[in-house]
Amino acid sequence: MSTGTTRTLAVVSAGLSNPSSTRLLADRMTAAAVDALRERGITATVEVVELREHARDLADNLLTGFPTTSLRAAVDTVVGADGLIAVTPIFSASYSGLFKTFVDVLDKDALAGKPVLLGATAGTARHSLALEHALRPLFAYLRSVVLPTAVFAASEDWAGPGGGTSSALAGRIDRAAGELADLMAGRAPAAPVDPFADPTTSFEELLRGTGAS
Repeated sequence: MSTGTTRTLAVVSAGLSNPSSTRLLADRMTAAAVDALRERGITATVEVVELREHARDLADNLLTGFPTTSLRAAVDTVVGADGLIAVTPIFSASYSGLFKTFVDVLDKDALAGKPVLLGATAGTARHSLALEHALRPLFAYLRSVVLPTAVFAASEDWAGPGGGTSSALAGRIDRAAGELADLMAGRAPAAPVDPFADPTTSFEELLRGTGAS
């Protein structure tokens, strides 16, 4: 892991096609995270792991128990990073087999305590809950620190002005990137504002029902 004002950010993309909407979402999330870290005085070093390039090696690893040199390098990239962005397509209401296979070759403690920002893509928004019922429990089992905001993109989310992302998707990406940057920079997220911390009406007045309406 990095120290000082530099952090390493690993990005895992499980898209099957080239190009893919999964990689596109991963790139958008990465760019937002890099910008958010820069705003916090942190320089990010990004390393991308494209799982489709390791598909055969992953299958061999499951059968033999030994990774190839390239797969070992990919695993080391993810394990050694200060933060992780993990994005998968959703098939049959869950993460892809390729994505799960990569997780299966990791040591069970490899991602413990690591900030993880989750993302997923699918053709329809009906699959969006897969982030909560499939991906989040998976990384909770690995004892990762999963960010509160996860990012899902359906086909219609890429129909923004000029072929860009929709404003709703862009907003989710920025919010999630800020959460990731806070953890990677070693900062606690800002505490929510307590609307009752400095009331204009005293508690005694509220009990008497004489406060301002």
